[in-house]
Amino acid sequence: MTNSIHEIAGADFILAIGTNTTESHPIISLQVRKALREKGARLVVADPRKTEMAELADIHIQHQPGSDLALLNAMAHVIINEGLADTEFIAGRTEGFAEFKQAVEEYTPEYAEKVTGVEADTIRQVARAYANAEKSTILYTMGITQHICGTDNVLAIANLAMAAGQVGRESTGVNPLRGQNNVQGACDMGGLPDVFPGYQKVTDPANREKFQRAWGATLPPAPGLTVGEMMQAAHQGRVKGMYIIGENPVLSDPDATHVVEALESLDFLVVQDIFLSETARLADVVLPAASFAEKDGTFTNTERRVQRVRQAVDPPGQALPDWQIICRLSARMGYPTEYDHPAGIMHEIARVTPSYGGIAYERLEAGGLQWPCPTPDHPGTPILHREKFSRGLGKFHVVHHIPPGEQPDAEYPLVLSTGRRLYHYHTGTMSRRARGLEAICPEERLELNPRDAERFGIADGDRVRVLSRRGEIEIAARVTERVQPGMVFASFHFWEAAVNKLTNAIYDPKAKIPELKVCAVQVKKVE
Repeated sequence: MTNSIHEIAGADFILAIGTNTTESHPIISLQVRKALREKGARLVVADPRKTEMAELADIHIQHQPGSDLALLNAMAHVIINEGLADTEFIAGRTEGFAEFKQAVEEYTPEYAEKVTGVEADTIRQVARAYANAEKSTILYTMGITQHICGTDNVLAIANLAMAAGQVGRESTGVNPLRGQNNVQGACDMGGLPDVFPGYQKVTDPANREKFQRAWGATLPPAPGLTVGEMMQAAHQGRVKGMYIIGENPVLSDPDATHVVEALESLDFLVVQDIFLSETARLADVVLPAASFAEKDGTFTNTERRVQRVRQAVDPPGQALPDWQIICRLSARMGYPTEYDHPAGIMHEIARVTPSYGGIAYERLEAGGLQWPCPTPDHPGTPILHREKFSRGLGKFHVVHHIPPGEQPDAEYPLVLSTGRRLYHYHTGTMSRRARGLEAICPEERLELNPRDAERFGIADGDRVRVLSRRGEIEIAARVTERVQPGMVFASFHFWEAAVNKLTNAIYDPKAKIPELKVCAVQVKKVE
């Protein structure tokens, strides 16, 4: 997030696009409700489904799945052509505007209406409100990123914020809401194939030299593989062994049948987790890990806030904190480490990662710190890009609408989108072991519009088969107006209806994220 969570409550206008905030981020959604209740803010929700968040909105844009970029470019078109752009901000803080302006000229609201299904006047109304508000903020999640044009979708959001000058100030900005409690921290620490900690590129010789000195080892000059590339390489026999920590790709990755085949093709699979997940059941060795309550450490949340995690109870049985397991394995493989506590690891992080340079456990005892926090006396950074962008000038990017990789047709006439439910988390490895949550939400149901239900002879509660070009599942139907005609929806929490057996393993060529939000399916009643 460019801004802080509490600032959402101070916004005059909130555009929530591709985010089911009240279910996926219920605590953050309280700040949205506070803005509506106490500030009188206007809320616009852009989501193909009628979510609870959409019900709170002044305007619900129910656009076609995969048409976000056309919508965003059309909003920029309106802002520029109606003289609503922040010319002072553009001239002083950005570059590439002329090319961007020319590129969005074709994205008239009338053109976008044909692509998105949203009335041109509604697009104009929303664009004007966003640009004219004193403080406008954009919230988004994986409804934006999990497309073959996911990176371009994010760039389109950044373009819109810069064009309106709605960035670098309190209660404005571009604010992705992270999907897990420490996914921001994992990325910060180099949990990506092309960077060292702090997003320092592995291809930069100076960065490699720095980390080689710090770690006393020779480091490869080329980026590694993404998760999707790893699975493909395993399936092809190019990757022979895999070590999976705290992840359940058998349920969470697209084309799950292909994932299982890839994992079964490995010579050796190690899974480190707190429960025996569907993926762990395929492993040659399972290493028992400690849960959040059984270890010391830090989490870095979606607002870049580094916070202490303190051990409350001892791990059960032979379980150990992840860092201890990794250190023991490292020593057995000939690379001993000298860490005796997570605090020592944080000292190393501060030494090699400029944005974490001033963060230490001693400081975190008084409360969390938001990076960048480069020195021990730095207070942290609640708002990014106040005076300048990290690259100096903010760059406008020319991006164009790209249709989803798979379109509905006569054989597969419906679009399936996936997501989350309020009462469960990710693949249910933890939440489905909570008796109270299971009692409230014991099974998944496929959301199906009444028109489509009538078309296919399906009643609410009927068992149906859902088929795609990759696989099939059986699931109960929920006939509801929450989804528009031609669209169905299910979460990926339930192994009994493993929806990612259906999804399409086609990837954004830039970020390599899969298109989990759109694939073509057919639905048949089970007789």
